[in-house]
Amino acid sequence: MLHLGTHPMVSGATPCGGVACCLAWAVFWFLLAPASGSVLTTVERTALAHEQFLESRRASLKARVNPYLGPSVAQIVEEFPEPWHAKRNPWHYKIRATVFWVGEKPTPRNLTSNTASSWDPHWEASFGGYDHPFKRRGYSPAAFEPKLNPFYIALPYNDLLRGREHRPEAAQVIPWFWRSYRGPGVSVCHNRWVAIHYRGRVAYAQWKDVGPFAIDDWPYVFEGEAPRANANQNAGIDISPAVRDFLSMRGNADVDWRFVEEYEIPAGPWAKWLPSKTALPRR
Repeated sequence: MLHLGTHPMVSGATPCGGVACCLAWAVFWFLLAPASGSVLTTVERTALAHEQFLESRRASLKARVNPYLGPSVAQIVEEFPEPWHAKRNPWHYKIRATVFWVGEKPTPRNLTSNTASSWDPHWEASFGGYDHPFKRRGYSPAAFEPKLNPFYIALPYNDLLRGREHRPEAAQVIPWFWRSYRGPGVSVCHNRWVAIHYRGRVAYAQWKDVGPFAIDDWPYVFEGEAPRANANQNAGIDISPAVRDFLSMRGNADVDWRFVEEYEIPAGPWAKWLPSKTALPRR
């Protein structure tokens, strides 16, 4: 004869912890009561209770969209952070693009020389020379093979102040700041990759300089607002001659652009400048 008060399933929590399991054991105890004057053996009662338990599990599985998932309490729910702090990189649409190049001299409309960049005081020397916008050999200057990626752009934000420290808002507004942080005075924006779309073609380039016009327009660069008004049709991105030629642009035009992760970059004339292609082999 079984003693209900001493069964381990009565005192304390049930091992399964689920509602269906508890119901199955309730049925089990109900079945222990004699029905129509007949008394079931222990083996028969156990078999009936086990069948009731299996039936409850079958019903639970049928109700699931994917029956192979575990109990709901064990399922992982991914909660995305606030917009722009997530890994997703939205497009900036219809942004006026202007063309600039390494070694460009100041003009009445552009007072800044491009022999240096905001992050490289010897940009022209680092690049290997003057990136002539019209004397080209493929996507490179005709006079030499560049030492740096000829697919480059400028955006109107510099994360560094005087090259020694980051701007106060940088850690809050740059989505990848802490992922790329290497200490004070080291830019987390320099060399970041972007995709530029124009009339069905997409080029991939690196962020190498700051401009046009502004150096602190983070609401546009990182939060998707319109570029700050300026004298050149509110331009919001500068592109190199290589980007211009790949996109078949004949002059200034409206483009779409967004930040991209390195694993998103497809094969193309820019691919040789990916870190995996240029890194020194490990010993």
